[in-house]
Amino acid sequence: MDILGSVSIWEILKHVRSWLANLDRAGKERKQQSIRALREVVIASRETAVYMRQMQDTDARNHESEAHLSVLWTNLGFELQDIGIDKLAKRCQIKGKHWANPDHYDDDFLKKADVSLDRMEKLANEILLQINR
Repeated sequence: MDILGSVSIWEILKHVRSWLANLDRAGKERKQQSIRALREVVIASRETAVYMRQMQDTDARNHESEAHLSVLWTNLGFELQDIGIDKLAKRCQIKGKHWANPDHYDDDFLKKADVSLDRMEKLANEILLQINR
């Protein structure tokens, strides 16, 4: 079985609701830390999209850029794990590992893990909306 199993969006939202309840009790500093980390997911998603577009336009890979993206996504995974957004953290860790070694995961695993840039950004934005309510 893969890392995420067959996690549905509803399971993630259920987890987010529980996490938000804990966040309300944690205080302003923790809330700001969470907002920053979630915004960084959106930024990383867009930075990755720009690199992918460049790769497509030039038909050339840049190992330095890929190393940067690997570290970026991995660090985000750790930040999200530290604040308890575990399901999104796992997705970020997968992204980081994938940029470090694109052959590590097969296409079927990546599809099941649901780590597309659009999905990652959407999840982060949905959680941000919940926080700001």
